[in-house]
Amino acid sequence: MRSYDSTRKLFHGIGTGLALCLSWPLAAAAQDATALVTTQTTVEPSLEGGSPPQPAGSPARADEADFTRLLELINEAGYFKVPQLTLRKDNNYAFSALDLEPFRHITPYKEHFLEQMEYTGPGRGIPEPEHIASVKIGFIGPIVPTVSVATGGRSHEEPLGVAMLRGAQMAIRQANEHGGYQRRHIPFELQLANDNGLWGSTGDEVIKMAYTEKPEDQVWAILGSIDSANTHIAIRVALKAEIVMLNTADTDPTFIETNIPWVMRCISDDRQMNYLLVDYLYRKLDYRRVGIIRASNRYGRFGVREIRDGARRLNRPVILEMAYKLGTTDFSVQLDRLETAHLDAVVHWGDAGDGAMILNQMRARGMSQPYFACDRCVSDEFVALAGANAEGVVCAYPWDPTRQDLALETFRTAFREGSGTDPDTYAAHAYDGMNMLIEAIQLAGLNRAKIRDVLAHRSSPYKGVTGFIPFSACLDDLGEVFLARFESGQWRYYSRQDWEIPRGIIAPRDRASRKVAVEQ
Repeated sequence: MRSYDSTRKLFHGIGTGLALCLSWPLAAAAQDATALVTTQTTVEPSLEGGSPPQPAGSPARADEADFTRLLELINEAGYFKVPQLTLRKDNNYAFSALDLEPFRHITPYKEHFLEQMEYTGPGRGIPEPEHIASVKIGFIGPIVPTVSVATGGRSHEEPLGVAMLRGAQMAIRQANEHGGYQRRHIPFELQLANDNGLWGSTGDEVIKMAYTEKPEDQVWAILGSIDSANTHIAIRVALKAEIVMLNTADTDPTFIETNIPWVMRCISDDRQMNYLLVDYLYRKLDYRRVGIIRASNRYGRFGVREIRDGARRLNRPVILEMAYKLGTTDFSVQLDRLETAHLDAVVHWGDAGDGAMILNQMRARGMSQPYFACDRCVSDEFVALAGANAEGVVCAYPWDPTRQDLALETFRTAFREGSGTDPDTYAAHAYDGMNMLIEAIQLAGLNRAKIRDVLAHRSSPYKGVTGFIPFSACLDDLGEVFLARFESGQWRYYSRQDWEIPRGIIAPRDRASRKVAVEQ
């Protein structure tokens, strides 16, 4: 086994070693003149205006010196020291407007999720294993159909999981084409596990990946998964195993609120998309009677929470919220209630097929209300099933796949050539997430704690095919979200600025530091 001193010397070969590690994929990213460098605090918007917040800092070239200094600090720590790393501090949680904050008339003693959690364990002192044939990265996702206890029947997220897997595989393949793990010139290898809808078994899969008889057989980080309930269990196991779990597909806002320092997410969540929908429905369109129909699972329940809460805090509570069991094909019970409520608009949160059937049945009974939905409905399945009824449907979406970007076009072309289909949001975010893990491993080496440090303490947003990925203090993606509208046979994507959607005032400091509670 290599001694700690020899391993430390290996890691401290910053001159040639860092250059070698940066050869892929960071070297390409460093050439991007539009990379954003941010400070560790969130920008403070004016109290008098409602201008959209942006990541703090100004456009600049990504500075490799930042990674050099970070590596120096974490390599010097060893088993017994905690490196003096700058912790992110946000002034506002998730860009929440004052009038959308819960209990906004009360000044709290402490506000959570604004300061980055610190890892203080001994893991940085563990040396790389000497004999290793490949660098394994775990993948957990719904890729094989099963019977799910969570849904009471057949699982339903396999198309999303397979797309996610294809994006991850493409990132692994490209990394190996560029020489694999640069320190050893060995390939990266994806270790797969099916997320079958059973809470306990998802945690078991993390254990199997994290603990092996031979150290060389363990995975160094994990990407996954989609189902929120299963993922909540998995990340608690990841905390105990001290292994990074990067999520690319679970948009449940409470996922990141576990505040686990080993957990991060590179896709904008339903809170961000809900805020945009609330502002559009109530501040822009001035609706007063909005109804919700959603799946009766965790995705549907937590997916609409900020719409329901935001509407109530704006004194326009949701008139009616109807849930349906997965597998339902006749929604007459739910639509009977919604139809008699005389709604201005209907919001759906659930799978694409369900959303299309609900829309068709609404239109068949003469319900002509505008139809809004979640990002899962931005899909070929929804359009094929909804047909002409899809025209004018508006969905929240975590990124803009139509923006002009060379990296995105290159990815889309390569994905199409490899799979015969265009990449969806699950493939694109998995591709970004896997590349983030690969970059961290190239820089940090085969040490789980240092891999975590590189991901959690980078000073600039990651530049992926889905756009810039700026982390919040709780390591959530604070990138811009969009509204997608189906127009003349295709989805078109609009930002808050495109549609001039107003937003509430965003306070320039945390709630505990404000002198008085906000008065409306």
